[in-house]
Amino acid sequence: MRIKRGGWRIVKLIVFLISLLPLGRMVFDAVHNNLGANPIQMLQYRTGDWALRFLLITLALTPLKILFGIVFQMRFRRMMGLFVFFYASLHLIVYVGLDQSFSWAYILEDVPKSPYILVGLSAFLLLVPLALTSTRRMIQRLGRNWQRLHQLVYLAAVLVIVHFFWLVKADLKEPAIYAGALAFLLGVRVVHARRKIEVRRRKPKDRNQKPDARILIPDS
Repeated sequence: MRIKRGGWRIVKLIVFLISLLPLGRMVFDAVHNNLGANPIQMLQYRTGDWALRFLLITLALTPLKILFGIVFQMRFRRMMGLFVFFYASLHLIVYVGLDQSFSWAYILEDVPKSPYILVGLSAFLLLVPLALTSTRRMIQRLGRNWQRLHQLVYLAAVLVIVHFFWLVKADLKEPAIYAGALAFLLGVRVVHARRKIEVRRRKPKDRNQKPDARILIPDS
C-alpha cells in the first residue's frame, strides 16, 4: 500500500509530535515538581538519555533496510538526526545554564576534573556540522562529501557511550546495554560493507568475460 505525498506529511507530523513527547514529559514533571530531590541533575540525565536513544534510533534505520529490506523508515532519517541534536543541545544547555549558571570560569575549572564532560562536549561538537548540513541544499552542494562528513556520527556515537560509562562509574549495566546496541548496529554496517566489496571483486573485469556462476548465488 502506497502513501501519497500528503499522507507522508501527516505521518511525518505524527512522528515529529511523538518525538517531542519526552520533552513534554520533562516540562510536565518540572512544573509539578516530579523531578526528585535534584531536579537539575534529573533533567541532565533525561535529556542525555533521550539524545542517546534518538542517536541509536537514527543509526538503526539503515540496518532495518539491510536486514529486512524495509525502506519507509529512511524518510525519517533526517528528522531523527535533528532530534539527536535537539536533545543533545538541551543536555548541554541544562549543564551550562542551570547547573553552572553560565559561569564559564566554573565550567573551565570543572572540565579537567571530569573527563566525561570533555568527551561529551567533543561528541556534541561533532554533531554540530551534521545538523548544519542536514538540509537538501547542503546535501546537493556537498555531493559525495556529504556522506563522508556524516560518517562522523559513528565517532560521535562511540564518544557518547564513553561519556555515559565515565558518568555513571559504578552501575555500568545501562551504558553496557546501549554499548551493545551500538556495537550491533555498527557491526551490521561493517558486514554489509564487506559483502559489497566482495561482490565488486567477483564482478568480471571486462564486458566480454562471462560472469562467474557463483556470483548469481545470493549470500545465505
